[in-house]
Amino acid sequence: MDQQSRSRVREKKRARDRLLSFAQSHPDCAVGFQDETWWSRYETPSLHAWTEADQPLRLVEQSIPKKDAEPKALACYGLLISCPADPQFSDERVWLRFVKGRPVSPLTIQFLQWSCAKLEAAGKKALFLIWDNAPWHISHQVRDWIREHNRQVRREGHGVRIVACYLPVKSPWLNPIEVHWLHGKRHVAEPDGVLSADELAARIRTYFRCAQEPELAIPE
Repeated sequence: MDQQSRSRVREKKRARDRLLSFAQSHPDCAVGFQDETWWSRYETPSLHAWTEADQPLRLVEQSIPKKDAEPKALACYGLLISCPADPQFSDERVWLRFVKGRPVSPLTIQFLQWSCAKLEAAGKKALFLIWDNAPWHISHQVRDWIREHNRQVRREGHGVRIVACYLPVKSPWLNPIEVHWLHGKRHVAEPDGVLSADELAARIRTYFRCAQEPELAIPE
């Protein structure tokens, strides 16, 4: 990594840390680390586990049956949300929404709308949104929507304003939701067999303690 790249990483890390520090004393502000991931029905995660010496734990690599018409993997949006200054909301939790297809700008906007509505119902006024530079985060469509959304909040005097903080490229260690994805995939893995899409989604919701929500989808 060259000096310019290191400087850029430090600059963005400081911006992230300033938002986190501000949220420590403002109970109406929420911090959200946002990311997307894929949950494979066939690929096995790497993991370590204690087992009896004569009973080693093995994850069996599965092949894809020709007649399996279900998606090979499920995509979802996630928001690791907390409000450090609010005792009722200080514990981190993960909000999930599965998507039909893959993450794209219109679905990103739908996820932000849904997240803001939940935060407004909880009495919050600002979301410090910390995420990476995925194309569906930095697109003109998403940036324009965030600007117009914030104008509407100021104009109408209610709602949740979004303050977006973009993390450096290829710096997953700055986004703690990555750890939740890792442990979640290890937890829901089926050692010897293939889960249906519905079974996999149910396990994921159970692990993250999330209610079932409709898939995010682009209207046809």
